[in-house]
Amino acid sequence: MSSSAARVTNAFTIDVEDYFHVTAFAASLDRAQWDGLESRVERNTMRMLELLAKHNVRATFFVLGWVAERVPGLVRALYAAGHEIACHGLTHQLVYKQTQALFREETHRSKSLLEDLSGVKVRGYRAATYSITNKSLWALDVLQELEFEYDSSIFPVHHDLYGIPDAPRFAYKPGDGALLEVPLTTMEVGGFRLPCGGGGYFRLLPYSLFRWALGRVNTRDKQAAVFYCHPWEIDPEQPRIEQASMRSKFRHYLNLGATESRLNRLLQDFKWGRMDEVFGVA
Repeated sequence: MSSSAARVTNAFTIDVEDYFHVTAFAASLDRAQWDGLESRVERNTMRMLELLAKHNVRATFFVLGWVAERVPGLVRALYAAGHEIACHGLTHQLVYKQTQALFREETHRSKSLLEDLSGVKVRGYRAATYSITNKSLWALDVLQELEFEYDSSIFPVHHDLYGIPDAPRFAYKPGDGALLEVPLTTMEVGGFRLPCGGGGYFRLLPYSLFRWALGRVNTRDKQAAVFYCHPWEIDPEQPRIEQASMRSKFRHYLNLGATESRLNRLLQDFKWGRMDEVFGVA
């Protein structure tokens, strides 16, 4: 990594949800089953806290309201450690499959809960599976009405579940509103956009290639990157959802055993901070 890349502070973000919340398993697990499954989100998130503390990094945690309701002490622990508390919705439903009224109700409930637990204003929002797409752009107006200051739900790529391929690659304000949109990070090669913001892409690609891509965003584009991961991604011993499709299991379980060591390297190789501080909404 070049010295110029090292000077750019990138945003490190964690979507706080359990292994059974993921969209890949939605067709295999009914939400009514969730409370009966083994929860591993608290222990895995605390491990993430230890990893960040080791590297003296403060991050943004997009917390699912479902988790906050059941493990309120986790939200307090994240805030006490100096991290930003942001909202990941309530029940991990895809925005474009919700009515506007239900989206507003669930988002307001989750935001209020997180603010009560942390004692500070929640400024940021991220939709389940980046599901603010061209079919659900109305959600940005709802977020502004609920007094969010930034959103990080738009992934400017092609994907079967999400994405607005022609959306701006870097932070912008949609329309005439005050809400700041902070897209997930991509790089452009030969006219194609390739995702390099984390998640399954981070587990799939060789680490050296992923590091090169983030460094290119810092040096060539001169922009801060946004990286995301989940607590379940450092838990290779999590229960297996055997009834899920082969495709879903591949996406979810790929290289889980290598993720923590890769995160260690990533936290060393780049400079990281909270979303609100990196993008000037603190």
